[in-house]
Amino acid sequence: MPVAWDAAIAAGHRPLPHQAGYDTLCMLAYTSGTTGHPKGCMHTHGTLMTAAAGSVIWRGATPESVVLAVAPMFHLLGMQNCMNSPLYLGATVVLMPRWDRALAADLLERYRVSVWGAPPAMMVDFFSQPGIDARDLSSLAYVGGGGAAMPEAVANMLQERFGLPYVEAYGMTETAAFILSNPRNQPKRECLGIATFGVDARVLDPETLQELPCGETGEIVVHGGQVMQGYWHNPEANAATFIEIGGKRFLRTGDLGFMDEEGYFFMRDRLKRMINASGYKVWPAEVENLLYGHPAIHEACVIAARDQRRGETVKAVVALRPEARGTAEADPERIMAWCREHMAAYKVPRIVDVVDALPKSATGKILWRALQEREMQADNPSA
Repeated sequence: MPVAWDAAIAAGHRPLPHQAGYDTLCMLAYTSGTTGHPKGCMHTHGTLMTAAAGSVIWRGATPESVVLAVAPMFHLLGMQNCMNSPLYLGATVVLMPRWDRALAADLLERYRVSVWGAPPAMMVDFFSQPGIDARDLSSLAYVGGGGAAMPEAVANMLQERFGLPYVEAYGMTETAAFILSNPRNQPKRECLGIATFGVDARVLDPETLQELPCGETGEIVVHGGQVMQGYWHNPEANAATFIEIGGKRFLRTGDLGFMDEEGYFFMRDRLKRMINASGYKVWPAEVENLLYGHPAIHEACVIAARDQRRGETVKAVVALRPEARGTAEADPERIMAWCREHMAAYKVPRIVDVVDALPKSATGKILWRALQEREMQADNPSA
């Protein structure tokens, strides 16, 4: 039977004592499985609130903020940014049941949305829709996201046409979605950001585990209050994921990157994604970012393909902009010729596969592993 709000207040009941503490297990958040089998991340009330509270302060959100919720809330990105953080503030949340770029534009205008976090693929889709220049987006005070690098060409467009800097951040299911972020007033392009409140982030040689100097590429490791307790019933994964440095427990992210002299971190790629082409190391994310500068390309994913001479070679799987389909500049040979003019020879895709759309996870991440496995199966059908 429903109870009126006034009647509930008038009853004068007091809340029961807290039965959960900072270190009490709160949820098992499962990894997306884009780099292997999903694993259950053990998060406590403390790890989740460390990330949620830190995130709202970092972004400058207030109780007056209006948040557009587009990420699924069963995933930590959506749960933290679209539910826990706004609830913690008492802010307003505008819910979208599923992604629709035209509806998103309507909601932004109607409810004067001020905070919007979304992965780059969603931003690319939104800002490429017809008529977007005529929309009133003046209420937006913060636009940011993570999950993949924002292509420089798209970031430039956002800044030049809409005056919006895209503030990139970095996190993972294991870190409750918030651990590195660009400062709002001093963001850098294609950059993960700096260590946030109470976080110790370093770059190590993935083999020797020795700390590397600024500018050298290695594996990013992190320590902070938002890092999970461990993987649920998975001692082997825990042993491979956590290391101790100077009495601190660090999480190995599996991501390759480097830190500049100002403490900003930059992603190279996933440790497992590197392509070895005739002994040259090719980072797919770097090639993808360059491909986004091609006028015909809407989305791109770079994977390894077997090559009898080079061992592995670079293959680009691309989806075209609607207006570019069927045009000469969208021809794979023309795309490869463009690449030869814009990147080092060993990075140029030797194969370009044009598809209608790229596979994505529920949070908008391009499923590179699915494309990579499909490529390997096509090369070896009996496997």
